[in-house]
Amino acid sequence: MKIDRHDQAKILSSDEISRLFTIGLTSARDRALFGICLYTGTRIAEACSLHTKDVYAIDGSIRPRVTIRKGTTKGQIETRSVPVNPDLRVLLSAYQSPKVYLFPGRHGLGHIHPDSADKILRAAFTSLGIEGASTHSFREFQILIKTQSSNSFTSLFWGYLEVSLLLSFRSLE
Repeated sequence: MKIDRHDQAKILSSDEISRLFTIGLTSARDRALFGICLYTGTRIAEACSLHTKDVYAIDGSIRPRVTIRKGTTKGQIETRSVPVNPDLRVLLSAYQSPKVYLFPGRHGLGHIHPDSADKILRAAFTSLGIEGASTHSFREFQILIKTQSSNSFTSLFWGYLEVSLLLSFRSLE
């Protein structure tokens, strides 16, 4: 568990996630930003730098998949596309951005900085009394839910392989 931003991120429980999205995060923008991190497993920098058209079509409808551009991924190896599940669709339907970036920075210039997003999330965790969690907790949660139903070694291996591809892990170590 993280203490003063050191060590591994806490894996959030379903109750903690529910409280975070109903009580802790107070704006539709923040719920959409961290919902993308939670439901797609993207890194915070990837979510912050999304363009509006990576998530919404020209007519304002939510695309079936979120596109994470190659230039914003860790390692900048390849563009990837992640399905939008129903829970994420609800969060995205409550938020719209008229700007180029889905999550604009201060004064509408550029995108929100990942450090600013991190501060928002840490404040929400503090207000809820959740210790040891970070932006990486959403990726850890994705690993947990994707592999939880795996009960044989073979399905567990393929579960980890699927998660590593979905979350763009370079290694399973």
